[in-house]
Amino acid sequence: MCGIVGIVDAGGVSIQLYYALYALQHRGQESAGISTFDGTLVHKFKGNGLVADVFSPSVLSDLKGTAGIGHVRYPTTGANLPENIQPLNFQFQEHFISIAHNGNLVNTCELRAEYEQAGQIFTTTTDTEIIAKILIDAISNSGSVEDAVSFCMRKLVGSYSVVIMIDGVLYGFRDPLGIKPFCIGKTEHGYMVASESVAADALSAKFLRDVKPGELIRIDAEGVRCMQIAVAGKRAHCIFEYIYFARADAIIDGVLVYDVRRQIGQKLFEEDPVKADSVCSVPDSGTAYAIGYAERSKIPFVESLMKNRYMGRTFIMPSQKEREKAVRIKLNPIPAHLKDKSVVLVDDSIVRGTTSKRIIEMMRDAGAREVHMRIGSPAIKAPCYLGVDMPTREELIASNKAEDEVRHSITATTLHHVSIDALVEAIGFDRESLCTGCLTGCYPLPIEGEKAKTCQINFVDGTVQSKLGSFEA
Repeated sequence: MCGIVGIVDAGGVSIQLYYALYALQHRGQESAGISTFDGTLVHKFKGNGLVADVFSPSVLSDLKGTAGIGHVRYPTTGANLPENIQPLNFQFQEHFISIAHNGNLVNTCELRAEYEQAGQIFTTTTDTEIIAKILIDAISNSGSVEDAVSFCMRKLVGSYSVVIMIDGVLYGFRDPLGIKPFCIGKTEHGYMVASESVAADALSAKFLRDVKPGELIRIDAEGVRCMQIAVAGKRAHCIFEYIYFARADAIIDGVLVYDVRRQIGQKLFEEDPVKADSVCSVPDSGTAYAIGYAERSKIPFVESLMKNRYMGRTFIMPSQKEREKAVRIKLNPIPAHLKDKSVVLVDDSIVRGTTSKRIIEMMRDAGAREVHMRIGSPAIKAPCYLGVDMPTREELIASNKAEDEVRHSITATTLHHVSIDALVEAIGFDRESLCTGCLTGCYPLPIEGEKAKTCQINFVDGTVQSKLGSFEA
């Protein structure tokens, strides 16, 4: 998972890109980068760390131009190396090209071998560079970006939302299954694309709609044009966006994430009610679930774990050791709210189980009599190959343990995961429109050694172009 944004705005874009990336910081904490175009040159700056640490006022003032793209990185493919920080920048036949990508390809090795055999040289270990090489090669053959994107979509297997800047013109496109989120917004003097609607909110921009799966968006000084490149027989929106990754105030494919999580919390009580003194969340990702649980159960919601607001998201820290060490720094129990109490503890998911166990131990040490764990996702049983850094099956606590075994392992008094049917109902899509690979072990794309339920993808010949207005939701 990463966060991407692209903006064309006559008033300048560096500050807007900075604030948009700040709003998308939850999607990646390893590195950040911005590339802008001033009509003649590309200006770029990137580095390891959080957005606020990478960019200073002087750096932003040097990022001149009315078009630009930005990226925050959470690595799934490619090591933590300086050359892997995005956006990636290229010069080709006197053109300046910058690219940023959210997602993960499952045919990276095959594509890299193919292009290396054809004489291409790679300077990074990311799948983003492979996308760039395919596009640049196709543009050199056809002279058409639209044809190049169509060719690229035919070769890529995996999840991707991509933003490209070519000499100040932005192109954004989304994989035909719509696995990764992507949306369009209207800024004061232009337009933008971004991973989540919260990036538009940060700029007081108007959220227009989601980019359709298989759609190409072109933004320049004249406005926006939208082209349908590919149409799949179904969709496969990432279910983990709704469970954890997206910000709660984001609208993802027409659905407000907060409402999904609150409804899941209600369903958790309906499926497995328990008597308790209070409901407590693991902040912040469990809060909307806990509020829904409290609403339906009539058990009061009481903050019993206080979060250090200067601590990032532990799920996306690169190593398990770092995640475990961060738990006590991130969360502090409130003994006055826990002593001799029976507490319903609500969280979004259990992955390895070590964090849940540590939190429950902290609560018991603070005096909790009972800790009833309620989880806003079904048990995670399989790895993700499409952009979430899920561990191997051996590391996933639920892959080879029944729910009661997991309960015993994390030392909870009781444990209940929401059912897949209840989760799907809360999201509002039919199950076939969601990627549930991490929950079921069955994926929407062919992956070596895994079960897949694939679908036909048709490519549009003679792509129709239209003004944005005719496509507005």
